[in-house]
Amino acid sequence: MSVSLRNRILIATVATAAAVVVLVVSLSVGPANAQGAVTPPDPAASLLQDEMNTIEVVNTLGPSVVAVNVEVRGERVDPWSQILPNLPEQFRQLIPMNPVPQVRQSSGSGFVIDEDLNIVTNYHVVRGALQSDTTEPRSGATITVRFPGLDEDLTARVIGANPDYDLALLEVTSEDKPTGITPIPMADSAAVQVGQKVIAIGNPFGLQSTVTQGIVSAIGRELPSIGRVEIPMIQTDAAINPGNSGGPLLDSAGRLVGVNTMIVPGMSVSGSAGNIGIGFAVPSELLSGALAGLHEGGLVGSYAESLQAQSDILGRPRIGISGLSVGDFPEQAREALSLPDNGVVVIDVAPGGPAAEAGLTGPAYQASIGQESYPAGGDIIVTVDGESVETITDLQRRVLDSEDGDVLTLEVWRNGTTRTVELTLRVVEEGSPNG
Repeated sequence: MSVSLRNRILIATVATAAAVVVLVVSLSVGPANAQGAVTPPDPAASLLQDEMNTIEVVNTLGPSVVAVNVEVRGERVDPWSQILPNLPEQFRQLIPMNPVPQVRQSSGSGFVIDEDLNIVTNYHVVRGALQSDTTEPRSGATITVRFPGLDEDLTARVIGANPDYDLALLEVTSEDKPTGITPIPMADSAAVQVGQKVIAIGNPFGLQSTVTQGIVSAIGRELPSIGRVEIPMIQTDAAINPGNSGGPLLDSAGRLVGVNTMIVPGMSVSGSAGNIGIGFAVPSELLSGALAGLHEGGLVGSYAESLQAQSDILGRPRIGISGLSVGDFPEQAREALSLPDNGVVVIDVAPGGPAAEAGLTGPAYQASIGQESYPAGGDIIVTVDGESVETITDLQRRVLDSEDGDVLTLEVWRNGTTRTVELTLRVVEEGSPNG
């Protein structure tokens, strides 16, 4: 091989090696330069669809949720003092004993329900500002509401209240009312499904316009309300704390599925009640059915009817008993005691009254069923003059239609045996059992 040819091959080899080096350098440097030029993602575009849905619901309806504040002679009223004692025993056992609360909750929540800016909240939130068993204001009491974004509290009054469902309707009485507020529409809570997303808006611990999100944990949870009437609550794990009472529980379409009412509370180190993921809401279908009565005004519902019956009975003839409906007993107790399908369980008999003279008796013992005890072994009034009775109110109405000296024919059940009792009505002393 000639020297000239050898030189040309050497030059070509060096050139090829240099090209490879340049290519390697280019590949190693290129990505670093490209990385430095990357534009951060658009924050709005990076939100998930579910997040965007929640934000839209909150932006649209958040302004419709208000803080409800109650004051009586300068002392804040704790709305939870009325509702917590009504929890079932298995829930009360979860609450540490703390007879002296360290933190008193001063407010609840509410939401706009119509174009007139009327507001729905819980009855137990405003009950402390009202005279006993009425919707009339207590002397020295005030109710105010505050809309998001406003620095001024607006005065309000209770139009009507339904203790059975723990609901109240408020009217804003201040002249300067906000504009552009969207009433919260109602969903059909009968169509609510376990597992669906729900959004709670309220004012826990006075923190206005707080939003939490969760799912429907269960439906049809039978729990007692203020009026001691068991209603089918919606259970949710959306964080609900003291101050959320009366606020809305919304679905993904921004419709009301329930009114947040109570929680099974845990206790903080300071002794205040807090969320542990078990909250309850009054279904929207109960609110829909109660709205007409709330607009009419005053105390409405079966609890109010019972109060009226007790008032009407003064000076009227009485049987002389107090009692409970068979329906007030849970199914487990009714089956264990083999109770009849309907009737009024005699709990107490006024000495010397018509019932005592007719031989009616109260419970002979207390039966332990599960973790509860129930009156048993006494009389149950099943019919009056051949007409079935379901509740103590039914019995009272039958008595109110009678006069002093009238004779009622009762069908009375005791321990599986039914007998007929003739009972002569007469006026008994005030303060005796009022059945």
